[in-house]
Amino acid sequence: MSSRRKLPIGIQTFREIREEGCYYVDKTAYIDLLLDEGKHYFLSRPRRFGKSLFLDTLKELFEGDEALFEGLAIHGRRDCSVRHPVLRLSFGYGNFKEPGYLHRNLMEQLDAVERRTGVICEYYASVFYSYFAGLGLDVTVEDSTSHGRLDMAVCFNANVYLFEFKVVELEPAGEAAPRNAAMAQLKERRYADKYRHLGQPIHLIAVEFSKEARNVVAFEVERAA
Repeated sequence: MSSRRKLPIGIQTFREIREEGCYYVDKTAYIDLLLDEGKHYFLSRPRRFGKSLFLDTLKELFEGDEALFEGLAIHGRRDCSVRHPVLRLSFGYGNFKEPGYLHRNLMEQLDAVERRTGVICEYYASVFYSYFAGLGLDVTVEDSTSHGRLDMAVCFNANVYLFEFKVVELEPAGEAAPRNAAMAQLKERRYADKYRHLGQPIHLIAVEFSKEARNVVAFEVERAA
């Protein structure tokens, strides 16, 4: 007679449940439905309904740890040799009523990801992209035009938004330097030309960051002429 397995009380990590031989109700078949039938999801179940565990299960699957899924419905249905980087941010703790805490908390989590992965990020463009992509908007990065590469284009609600990002410490100093180099580049390279055939309003958005201050130092918006 086999011994009873442990109950996974208070355990929110898929790896621990599988490696410790705890009871586990296999819901991995639903992962196939999520991946094949949509792109963005908002999980609105109440607390203690397994959201954290399910997200951790997705993390292990995308990172390709096949051994953890042996005997489960999803096993053999996804190519675990193809591994995807996973960025997981949690806002389940902390005093978010404190002014500025959200920004500090986010920066601390991103710093921890950089240390863990050994990746050092100079430009904040990826943060902008993550926000817009998470909303399900039509986002194109490194958009090729006949005049060069635009950092990011967003099409939304019959409007076109063209973004250029600059790090001020990397720009030439002196009186000859433009006040906002990002806006100057948007205009000089005529990035808006690619989208004029749509007949929609085009907005030029120039964002400048400071590598030292780790923050936005200039933000300018103009309607394309």
